[in-house]
Amino acid sequence: MAHVPHLAAEDRYDTMQYRRAGRSGLDLPALSLGLWQNFGDTSRFDTQRAILRRAFDLGVTHFDLANNYGPPAGSAEENFGRHFAADLKPYRDELVLSTKAGYGMWPGPYGDHGSRKYLLASLDQSLTRMGVDYVDVFYHHRPDTSTPLEETMGALVSAVQQGKALYVGVSNYSPARTREAARILDELGVPLLIHQPSYSMFNRHIENPAHKDGYDGEQTESLLDVVGDLGVGTIVFSPLQQGLLTSKYLAGQAPEGSRAARSDSPFLSAGALTEDYLSRAKALDQIAAGRSQTLAQLALAWVLRDRRVTSALIGASSVGQLEDNVAALAAGPLTEDEIAAIEPLAQPLG
Repeated sequence: MAHVPHLAAEDRYDTMQYRRAGRSGLDLPALSLGLWQNFGDTSRFDTQRAILRRAFDLGVTHFDLANNYGPPAGSAEENFGRHFAADLKPYRDELVLSTKAGYGMWPGPYGDHGSRKYLLASLDQSLTRMGVDYVDVFYHHRPDTSTPLEETMGALVSAVQQGKALYVGVSNYSPARTREAARILDELGVPLLIHQPSYSMFNRHIENPAHKDGYDGEQTESLLDVVGDLGVGTIVFSPLQQGLLTSKYLAGQAPEGSRAARSDSPFLSAGALTEDYLSRAKALDQIAAGRSQTLAQLALAWVLRDRRVTSALIGASSVGQLEDNVAALAAGPLTEDEIAAIEPLAQPLG
């Protein structure tokens, strides 16, 4: 059966909310689609296509990738490139595409970390896999204490100067390192657009100044304070805490096929389903029900309560899951009373 190219919905911009990334000129959807999971070669290609098509039809204009997304590493970019060529290429100027480099991608000393050689070579490989001439945002994916920050930021600047990226970002940087990266970039004439940290009700480290990364020592500012002061956008990943902030585990068991039930999952195991987790998740679920929301929708509304958060990255294994997440925006922002009720429950898990 011949492939029928996607004809995007005419009303795709009618309901999605968009937020400005810091003091830049770029707006991002309040919810962006991350391709960290479910877009590698182990996931159904037709399901990937359906998710990407529906996301764009719902106004999700930002698709977030990295060189190592899969499995195997690189396959998410390759699969996205196939979907892009078949369905989304006519809409390139309506899309924000991002990718990253910073984790191991190929053997030897030049396939990891933050050197100029690695970052620019990785970006070239990513562009080839995705089938695009440029990405909108190119990130350094994680701090590298073995490489001078000036070299790493200089490589990001070169990506912009070469026309291979429009903006640059960092991910997983501490507050002090973020401030220093922004300073270096400003001096080189390419401002830091955005920071991508993890953030959820159960992971609030970006609100906390007590943070160490082995390079910067004790912090006196939180990451949210730093990005707010610098006018840098923030896009948060894992807002659903790897599924713990969904209804999936409220029965106290890991359903067959779920992330917690898989022995190969490095980020979540059945051991996370503690009594502390269950009691808090059930209480949060009751608050969500009072807003006619699911627990996942409440969790997304919560991370978006702070205007310094530009966008939250959602993953999806099905169109239904995608639609449920995007529907989080329909209930409106949390009230002060709702935020206060959530506060004692939204703490790190023991």
